[in-house]
Amino acid sequence: MHSQSVDAFRHEHLFLGADHDRNERKTRTVIILCGVMMVAEIAGGALFGSMALIADGLHMSTHAAALLIAALAYVYARRHARDERFVFGTGKLGDLAAFASAIILALIAALIGWESIGRLLRPVPIAFDQALAVAALGLAVNLTSAWLLRDEHDHGAHAHPHDDGRRHAGAAPAAGRGQAHRDHNLRAAYVHVLADAAVSVLAIIGLLAGRQLGWIWMDPVMGIAGACVIANWSWGLVRVAAAVLLDLRPDAALAAAVLERLEKNGDRVADLHLWRIGPGHAAAIVSIVSDRPEPPSRYKALLADLRELSHVTVEVVPCPGH
Repeated sequence: MHSQSVDAFRHEHLFLGADHDRNERKTRTVIILCGVMMVAEIAGGALFGSMALIADGLHMSTHAAALLIAALAYVYARRHARDERFVFGTGKLGDLAAFASAIILALIAALIGWESIGRLLRPVPIAFDQALAVAALGLAVNLTSAWLLRDEHDHGAHAHPHDDGRRHAGAAPAAGRGQAHRDHNLRAAYVHVLADAAVSVLAIIGLLAGRQLGWIWMDPVMGIAGACVIANWSWGLVRVAAAVLLDLRPDAALAAAVLERLEKNGDRVADLHLWRIGPGHAAAIVSIVSDRPEPPSRYKALLADLRELSHVTVEVVPCPGH
């Protein structure tokens, strides 16, 4: 066969999310916003001798670092989208970045918890008015960042820790239909700024209680509560990102749809491998046992209306004795 004929059967492994470029721009904007706020707080703290300002600026720097990871992941995935060294493209790079961001988020939660426990055991004087101003400014910045990073296509789908109950080998727990389309890299950036906003809200509550009621202990208690909230969000992000990196089956409904279309006229699916290769993109390897085997292209045509399936490989095995 001529090489020109072979080229007609080849296709690109371009499995980036539909909103990849838009999400990349959003992340860059938020990095600039957080970076300016971080520099202003650290410089202001050094100039006015405010440890509260310096501490909040350093805290924001950890989130800026996580956002930078997200931005670099978008850039690298885009620039290497057609690099043949990546067998299934670079669509999962965002999930790798999300996993790294989740680990950073867990470390931030641990540091906040440790510092809060220390201050609960050994209270320190608090400049309430200055600290409240810093917390309010930080909350405004983080709410603006969260609004910029919101996912317009996220309809609140949650993970379902069960499979479709079929007997096929290699089945893994489903991650829920919404997870197949979600950009976990953007989600990680969103969770970072939302976590910072939650810490600011709890800090304001604790500071107001301390100033108005004299409850100094409320400030570190709110810090511990914030650490628990962040740790919970970190664990959720680790789970969804790890599920993609470990090639867990992304969608029980999609697996059921594949079986429904292929298991007809006595044909049976002996093996089904289904995994996510990018936001909104899934790959499938299917082994079919048939009494009357047809060309793989015929079976692929039966799956053509499943838009999430971006890469399909079909193996047809004649039933023994036929």
